[in-house]
Amino acid sequence: MQDIVIRAEHVSKLYKLGVINHGTLYRDLQSWWARLRNLPDPNQSVSDIARRSDGAARLTGDIFRALDDVSFEVKHGDIVGIVGHNGAGKSTLLKLMSRITMPTSGFIGIKGRIASLLEVGTGFHPELTGRENVYLNGAILGMSRSEVTSKFEEIVEFAEIGDFIDTPVKRYSSGMYVRLAFSVAAHLEPEILLVDEVLAVGDVNFQNKCMGRMQDVTRAGRTIIFVSHNMTAVGSLCPQSILLADGKVAMSGETADVIKAYLDRPGSGGKSRYEIDPSEVDGKAVITKVSVFDNAEVIQDAVELTEPFSIEVEYELREPLSGLSVGLQIMLEDGYTTVVSLSDPELEATRLGTREAGLYRARVRVPACLLNTGTYYLRIGISSRFSIYSVVEGVRFDVEDNVGIIQMLGQQRKPSISAIQLPWDVQKLHMRNKDGVLK
Repeated sequence: MQDIVIRAEHVSKLYKLGVINHGTLYRDLQSWWARLRNLPDPNQSVSDIARRSDGAARLTGDIFRALDDVSFEVKHGDIVGIVGHNGAGKSTLLKLMSRITMPTSGFIGIKGRIASLLEVGTGFHPELTGRENVYLNGAILGMSRSEVTSKFEEIVEFAEIGDFIDTPVKRYSSGMYVRLAFSVAAHLEPEILLVDEVLAVGDVNFQNKCMGRMQDVTRAGRTIIFVSHNMTAVGSLCPQSILLADGKVAMSGETADVIKAYLDRPGSGGKSRYEIDPSEVDGKAVITKVSVFDNAEVIQDAVELTEPFSIEVEYELREPLSGLSVGLQIMLEDGYTTVVSLSDPELEATRLGTREAGLYRARVRVPACLLNTGTYYLRIGISSRFSIYSVVEGVRFDVEDNVGIIQMLGQQRKPSISAIQLPWDVQKLHMRNKDGVLK
């Protein structure tokens, strides 16, 4: 048992919903008088999660159960993924492990020096320069100045911000923040590294660098807890994973099995259509509907491999937002991402403009034979260059081949991700005469 570095035993975390005070003495007294008489607080502001079907069971009065009797163990040198839908309790669990907050009940034991990367610029002081923040973070981790100095050049090179290392970090872009924050956390040799979804802010090349670095960290015998909605990243990096649902551990074990259970959960959708009442969800931008249409413009659970189909997203903006884009991921059952597409790519000028408040519809046309036969899941998100506003996961559809020769062979799927027909050029070079000689 000495190789256990993280142990959670019956951990629960409760939050009281509402506000601390109401801004005026009159309203505070009004709320106090209502509580004294066991009446509802007339000034209470309750989170939207209380109105969601998956949150109702976790709400007792104004007490919300973010985590409910969570237990697990992580061994030294393990890479463990934590997956689950928004609101499942993933970030709350990481905050408990990093000692940002304490559990309401239960116990979390940590053995070793821990570094957390839970949000952009975690642990950075905005008025200090990048250089000063590197040394500050090293001191927080218990490292000496000489230890930080020996790693400093490597940290700066990995973060790719050499020209700005002596600039106050309040002037950094979100990407620069993430690059430096991750570089510091990964290079200052913590024994346990906690990484939340923040890597989604970086570009693709940097994300690949981060994945490689985390694999290097584990080969050095350190432990990583990795939270992400990117099932491809979780599947490639983490041999073991934990599925959180409604604040509880729904499953733990091999990552492939956990991802399949995550995608197959009722909360994942499981149908070719997703729709909610916008009034049930708060936020600056909310996805209200996702539908899969076949080539005849009919919503379907299954589409034909040899015909194009469409994915349609409706969303509401509650206020003007700039740099906005709808992001699409099409994933296989094992979580492998086959297609990624943005409605407004980062290099498009339209991405820089401000989109007014209102209801919008975005549609993408998927060509015939782009996807091979099989079951696919969608992940749709609305984000800007700095924030992720709304995410819908698990909308499911099938691609079927009802006309191809593969059916005659009694097979369901070609051994590839795509079934696209590449252009071939076939030419006749020679013919055999009646004597069998090529001419």
